[in-house]
Amino acid sequence: MTSLTTTPGVATTPTGKTIRPRGPRVGRGVVTVLMSLYAVVAIGPLLLMVAGSLRTSADLFANPVGFEWPPTVSSYVFAWQQANFSRYFLNSIMVTVGSVVISTAVSVAAAYAIARSQSRLVQIIESVFLSGLMLPIHLAILPVFYLLDSLHLVDNLFGLTMVYAAAGIPFSIFVLTAFFRQLPYELEEASMIDGAGAFRRFWSVMVPLVRPAIATVAIFRFVPVWNDFLYPLVLIRSADRYPLPVGLTSFFGQYQTNWSALFAGLVIATIPLVLLFLLATKQIIAGLTAGMGK
Repeated sequence: MTSLTTTPGVATTPTGKTIRPRGPRVGRGVVTVLMSLYAVVAIGPLLLMVAGSLRTSADLFANPVGFEWPPTVSSYVFAWQQANFSRYFLNSIMVTVGSVVISTAVSVAAAYAIARSQSRLVQIIESVFLSGLMLPIHLAILPVFYLLDSLHLVDNLFGLTMVYAAAGIPFSIFVLTAFFRQLPYELEEASMIDGAGAFRRFWSVMVPLVRPAIATVAIFRFVPVWNDFLYPLVLIRSADRYPLPVGLTSFFGQYQTNWSALFAGLVIATIPLVLLFLLATKQIIAGLTAGMGK
């Protein structure tokens, strides 16, 4: 009879042959199949969108699902030049980047002050900030419109930028405060001994340690602002100030829709998000692994 020697999770024979259980293999196989199906479901519409942008509208009506050969980029030229998409793209960049930078800068400073203070007043201020998480921003569209109208900021990209920046502060403070509170106070004490002032301790010691949180809140703010349709539709009236989501409606007509140009516009609007996730993923990993080596 062959005897077996076992270790946790692995069985071996006296000859040294390893007998691995079938359970983990089956589990990994099921997970692989499910993730592959999810990838197909997620990537499929994107591939159809790209394929549709490389076809003519006539070919799309004749064969909605397919690929035209040779592909054509005429829809991209039409969308970028004749449909004023270059202007829409620039407007979206200014509004989105501006709002993310402002909200992140304000939130980092406020979260650091809240995390390091034990004052009762500061705790009340934190509760006021976090109360902004209770209601979605779109429920406040009517008072926001009246507020901007009284400030003469309706149909103004700066007003739209400030609305998005203010809307992103509660969530950003919520995330960043938790990260700052996890950092040991001894790090600041060591920098104080070295002669660093309050701003130097904040900027050179604490901010680099919360880079993963900063990248996270920037991504979570960039995506909804870039894709938002309701606020620009209500607050912006001039066509030359439309961001991309509202500019896409120019391809829809009462009697005809330019589907090929619409797909091209969707691809143009999606590319920055894809690039952002690729770049931000590297930054998050770098931030998580920074300082782990001793």
